[in-house]
Amino acid sequence: MALLKGLVSIVSELRVERTNLVNQLKHVDAALSVLGKLDGGSSYTKPRRTLSAAARKKMSLAQKARWAKTSSTAPVDSVKPKRTMSAAARRKIAAFQRARWAKIKAQQKKAA
Repeated sequence: MALLKGLVSIVSELRVERTNLVNQLKHVDAALSVLGKLDGGSSYTKPRRTLSAAARKKMSLAQKARWAKTSSTAPVDSVKPKRTMSAAARRKIAAFQRARWAKIKAQQKKAA
């Protein structure tokens, strides 16, 4: 008989706990519905479709083919010709470099 009384009290406690949890869930649902309306959408998110590995592989290969097609066939007009320096410009740069190295070597001789 004592066992039944203990069991009855446990069941009543579980029912009280269940009622509390249901109330808490109602509060959470209310908060979600309010927050969902803030961004203009609903609080419910649709489950996404699952794709098979074969379908994902086909999509991947198709995307790679699209990228290869666009990257390999660049229009000829968009490629700029390589710029070349005039002989005079090359001579000026060479002269500046010789002067620069002469200055560095002179400083090294002074330090030594």
